[in-house]
Amino acid sequence: MTTLVHDTTEAVCLCQEYNLFLKPIAKMTLSVALPQLKLPGKSISNWEVMERVKAMVAPEQFSALRLISKSTMDFIRFEGEVENRGVVKILLAKLDGKSIKLSGFTDILKVRAVENKMDFPTRYDWDSFFRDAKDMNDTVPGERPDTIRLEGLPCRWFTLPDGPPDRPSEMALQTIFQGFGQVRHVDIPMLDPYREETLDKNFNTFTFGGHLNFEAYVQYQEYDGFAKAMDTLRGMKLMYKGEDGKAVACNIKVTFDTSKHLSDVALKRRQQERLRILELERQREELKRKEKEEEERHKEEERKQKEAEEEEKERRREERIRKREQKLRDREERRNLKKVKRRQEEEQKKLQMKIATEERRLLLAQRNLESIRLIAELLGRTKALKQQQQEKERTQSYGTITRH
Repeated sequence: MTTLVHDTTEAVCLCQEYNLFLKPIAKMTLSVALPQLKLPGKSISNWEVMERVKAMVAPEQFSALRLISKSTMDFIRFEGEVENRGVVKILLAKLDGKSIKLSGFTDILKVRAVENKMDFPTRYDWDSFFRDAKDMNDTVPGERPDTIRLEGLPCRWFTLPDGPPDRPSEMALQTIFQGFGQVRHVDIPMLDPYREETLDKNFNTFTFGGHLNFEAYVQYQEYDGFAKAMDTLRGMKLMYKGEDGKAVACNIKVTFDTSKHLSDVALKRRQQERLRILELERQREELKRKEKEEEERHKEEERKQKEAEEEEKERRREERIRKREQKLRDREERRNLKKVKRRQEEEQKKLQMKIATEERRLLLAQRNLESIRLIAELLGRTKALKQQQQEKERTQSYGTITRH
C-alpha cells in the first residue's frame, strides 16, 4: 500500500531514470498502560486514547497511527509513523514517560514510546548463514551472499516507458539496481507463465494481471554490490516521484536469498521444467486440437446427416406435393376428358340428330320425288291410255263411217 509523502528532504536517489528514491522509515511504538476497570461494563475507547496521543505531539503530526495486535488487557499498543527520522526524536521526547487523563477515569494512563527496531538482516546474518550452511558452496553464484530478494515492489514503478502500464520489466529492474554494482542476473517470477505450475501455491507469486505488487530477485556479480545494496536498503522505503512533483512511498521487504534461486542448477532446473511444461502444454494443445477436430468432424457429420435428413424431408415433401399436384392434374385431366367426352357425345348426338333429320328430309324428298315420278308415270300412263282409247275410238268411229 502506497502513502502520500509530503516531506522528501531525507529521500536519496535510487534511479533517476525511473524517478525512484529511498526514504528512511521513521516509526515508533507507543504503549499506553491501562488502569484496572473497577466498574463492570465500563471500557476505554481506543479512539479516544489515539486522539489524546495525537494532541500530545501537536503541532507535529503522525503520517500514520494505527492500533497493533499486540495489545493486552494491561496496555494498548500503537505504531506511529512520521515523515522524517528527525521528527521521531521530537515525538519521543513529547510522549515517552508522559501521562494521559481520560474522561470518566480517575487513574492516569502512563505512555511509553520507543523507536522501532529495524527487522532487517545484517552482515553477520548472511555471513553466518552461508558459513554454516552445509549445502552451500561460496564459489558458486547463487550459493553465496550475492542475491537479494525483494517483495512488495509496485508493478507500475518498474515498467518500460513503451511497455504495458502494469507489467514490470526485468530490464527496468536491472537498470534500477545496477547502481550498487554489476548485476549478474535478475528474475521476476510472475512474468514466467509456466512458473506457477512449478511453485508452491502458497508461495508469494501470482499470475500476472490484476495485482499491484510483485516479487523479484537481483543477483550481483560481486559481493560488494550485494553488500552495498543491502546496507543502502536497510531501514528504507521505496519512493516514487511523479512528473507532477507528488511523491508516494511504500514499504518493501528486503532479504538475502537462501534458496539458491539464481544458482546455475536452479536456473537449469527451471529451464528444464519450463521445457517440460511447454512440452506438456504442446501435448495438451495437440490433444485439444485433435479433440476440436474430432468435435468439428462430429459436428460436420451431424450437420451433413441433418442436411441429408432435411433434404430427405424436403424430397418427401416435394414428392407429396408432386403427387398431390399430379393427382390434381389427373383429376383435372379426367374432368376435362369427361367434359370433352360429354361434349363429343353431345356433338355426336347433335350430329346424329342432324344426320337423322337430313336423312329424313332426304327420305321425304326421295319419297316426294318418287311420288312425283309415280304420279308422273301414272299421269303418263293415264294420258297414254287415254290417247290409246281415243285412238281406238277414233279408229272405231272411222270404221263405222266407212261401212255406211
